[in-house]
Amino acid sequence: MDKVLAESCEKIHKMCRSLASRARPVRIMEVCGTHTMTIARGGLRELLGPGIKLISGPGCPVCVTDQSYMDQAIHLARGDAPAKATDRVPGNAPPPIIATYGDMVRVPGRWGSLAEARAQGADVEVVYSADQAVALAQRRPERQVVFLAVGFETTAPGTALAVRKARELGLANFSVLAAHKMIPPAMQALLSAGDVQVDGFLCPGHVSVILGYLAYEQIAREYGRPCVVAGFDPGQVLEGIAAVLEQLVEGESAAQTVYPSVSAGGNPTARKLLDEVFLPVDTAWRALGVIPHSGMALRDEYAEFDAEKRYALPPADAYEMPGCHCGDVICGRMEPAECELFARRCTPRDPVGPCMVSTEGACAAAYKYERGRQ
Repeated sequence: MDKVLAESCEKIHKMCRSLASRARPVRIMEVCGTHTMTIARGGLRELLGPGIKLISGPGCPVCVTDQSYMDQAIHLARGDAPAKATDRVPGNAPPPIIATYGDMVRVPGRWGSLAEARAQGADVEVVYSADQAVALAQRRPERQVVFLAVGFETTAPGTALAVRKARELGLANFSVLAAHKMIPPAMQALLSAGDVQVDGFLCPGHVSVILGYLAYEQIAREYGRPCVVAGFDPGQVLEGIAAVLEQLVEGESAAQTVYPSVSAGGNPTARKLLDEVFLPVDTAWRALGVIPHSGMALRDEYAEFDAEKRYALPPADAYEMPGCHCGDVICGRMEPAECELFARRCTPRDPVGPCMVSTEGACAAAYKYERGRQ
């Protein structure tokens, strides 16, 4: 074992002994899909021992996206969501090209997946940024392009820039189906529900670069839970866990960072951009229901690029795929292997839910790295 990792583990074990009077292990929730993958890939659960239980939270953007959003996207791809009467979409226009991040393509919905729609002739293009979706609209002026704008505060600034660029270019054939979400309200909702025991949070690095670590101060203060931002390699994850334990030993609850890239106030330019283009709205999360002021909708100044206003989409009604427990997994109520579909009916090759599809999903991480250890 690396010397730094060994030293971190020893420090953690020492603090766990100080907390040994507790009737149960210390439960730390990582709110970042990249942390989930690092923990599984590095075998960190085995290194930490029985005194700590790491549980997954709502930190995978694909996994927290409500199932009805996928249905709306598939309706658009198949041409089942006609354009509303506007001067931007001709009445005889073909279905739009769907521009999306790769993880969204294989998420199954009530009417199949985008991959299945593509196999049946729908135009679904994988992009790696919102700017690439704008470029696609520029290259294909004869077609409408709808960008599936999912993700947290990390990817939302890219969408904001894309929308602003589309307006500057006068692109009448570009719109976004917005589903961006904010992490802190979800953490508060999870604690308010009271059905999941969480002693402290390992907070996401990328999101916190935008928000700053003080974004979690209210959670730490009001709910008495340490909130520590960490980076993504095993050493950073262990350092973050050690910082959470140190607060618990001292009887403290505060927001802090062990990730040097994160400041107290975050990135003011990115935050200003988000405020310019988006406004907070109530939005649905998988398994957490509608959380007040946790989503981002386009402001009226940019409403012309809102796909929800441009197309007659089906109503959003929350549901889960039969037998799928992704919602329980991302809320820390269940471990992936406790789902009866895990590694049986649900595999990366033939997924039932998004947690097995996404490269940041807890089920995908457990299947790839931890299945042999269970």
